[in-house]
Amino acid sequence: MDALIDALFTQGYYVWDDFLAPDQVDSLNLDMPEAWQAARIGRHDDLTTKTSVRSDNIQWLSAEMGKGVQAYLTLMETIRLAVNRHLYLGLFEYEAHFAKYAIGDCYQKHFDSFHGATNRRLTTVLYLNQDWQLTDGGELVIYQSAPSLEQSTDTLETLLPKSGRLVVFLSEKFAHQVNVAKRERYSIAGWFRVNGVTENQLDISR
Repeated sequence: MDALIDALFTQGYYVWDDFLAPDQVDSLNLDMPEAWQAARIGRHDDLTTKTSVRSDNIQWLSAEMGKGVQAYLTLMETIRLAVNRHLYLGLFEYEAHFAKYAIGDCYQKHFDSFHGATNRRLTTVLYLNQDWQLTDGGELVIYQSAPSLEQSTDTLETLLPKSGRLVVFLSEKFAHQVNVAKRERYSIAGWFRVNGVTENQLDISR
């Protein structure tokens, strides 16, 4: 946890390998939903399905899904409290969904926080894929911090979606994308939200 806090303060992101043990990942996989829905982009009345930008399927997490999800949400609450205690981000709540990428699915470069809206402050991505290889594709590409999508051109990290790996980054700072998957790819994408904070009021990255 100390490494996470230090990395968020100094560089705005952290890659936490082996965040979950294999048995914990197995428990989450057992809680995987049978029914999925097409992921959408946009917000409020502008929500739309646009498979040329994003082609994965999702299902939102709830504690009723099973013990694996319950344990994961408890861990996320521990992270929320630690980040608030040390970095004063005012994280208010956590939302997350399972994501399923079929062969050929991807998610084009994007930010997780919309312009003028700071409700999503911190992004988390947990991977649930056993024995993922470079030839399987589906990498998470994180770009250097830039003020706009068009200016986000320099790659910061290219990460395989390996089982138990947790990636955490400031939602407003880093554009990112998911490369085309060449086998089925599973993850949990989540966001810590703030409540009633104006844009640029909080800035811990440097």
